[in-house]
Order: sequence, then structure tokens, then C-alpha cells
Amino acid sequence: MTSRLSPAQRREQIVRAARSAIAQRGLAATALRDIAAAAGVSIGTVTYHFASTDEILRAVVIAESERFYGDVITAADAEPDARRALQLIIEPLFGDSADVQAHWRIWADYWAIVARRPEIAGAYAMRIRSWEACCVRIITRGVDDGTFRTVDPDETALKLAAYSDGLGTQLAQDAQGITTEAARNWMFELIDLLLGPRAGHLDDR
Repeated sequence: MTSRLSPAQRREQIVRAARSAIAQRGLAATALRDIAAAAGVSIGTVTYHFASTDEILRAVVIAESERFYGDVITAADAEPDARRALQLIIEPLFGDSADVQAHWRIWADYWAIVARRPEIAGAYAMRIRSWEACCVRIITRGVDDGTFRTVDPDETALKLAAYSDGLGTQLAQDAQGITTEAARNWMFELIDLLLGPRAGHLDDR
């Protein structure tokens, strides 16, 4: 007999199913029945664990942020060279895998919803800005040790986050003229513009 899932496990199961459904169908086209079907549970089970679709979206976005960025942030924080650390935190954002493509589709849908209903993100905004917060830490130590020119770390990290989100959204929409390789190169060009070029401006990527 299959063991009964705990409430936390059931919620996690539903969140994983919701991520899959949203990545495949898009947020606007995903109904509770689609999430329930993907999770292999009844609609009643979904609504028992989540009071609304907004709550499901919040759970999906938080889980996606922690899952997608967790290891990347750990690696970047452990890298002593600040410029290399930025490279480590940027490169995985623009890979060619199906997982990366699904991530940006979810993110594009999320930003579209928040643009119309900003209150959705209010309670957990800092939890999904972990990538930006890591950029702040990297830039701060890069400025302190002379790797980067003197800049405001918070402002510069926000610029990098805004640019990366824009590029990711364009990729999610299959915008003409942009590829994952181009997106990576444009991010590194922006870093050179904001923080100063690499020594000798050698392309070691």
C-alpha cells in the first residue's frame, strides 16, 4: 500500500504539478483542473491545501526561485574572484535546456500578472530576489577589493536583475534576433560597462 502523504508533501506535489502545467500551458490558460490532473489529485484536494490560485502562484514562484537559483548562489558566494562569481551567477540563466526555457516562461507569466496586480508579490518579494541580493554581495566585495570600479552595489545589482529579466522574458517569447548565447554576451557586456572591463578585456567565456 502506498504511504499517505503528509500535508507538506501533498502541497509540494501540487506545487510541482502547477509548475509543470504553467510552463506548458501558460498561467492564463492553466485552470485548477489542469493542476489537479497534473498532480493526480482531485480539485477538492487542491483547494483544501491552497485557498486560491494566487496562493498557488506564490508557492510556485517561491519554489522556482529557491530551486533554480539555490545552487548557483551558493557557488557564486563561495567564489573568491568577484568577476568570476558574476559569471557563475549569470551563465546558468541563459542555458539551452528545457528547464531554463520553462523557468523563463514561468517568470514571464509572473511579471505580467504582477504588473497588473503588484499586491501579489508584496509579501514575499525579498524571497524571490535572492539572485539580486547575491549580486549585491558580489559587487560589494568586488568594489572593496578593487576588482570593480566604485559603484552603488544595490543600484548596480538592480540594473543587472532588470536587464536579465528583460532578456529572459524576450527569450520566453521567442523574440526574433535573440539567442541564449547573445543574452549571455549582452549581460557580460553590461557588466563591463557598469563595473569596468576585464583586465586586457580577454574573452574567457
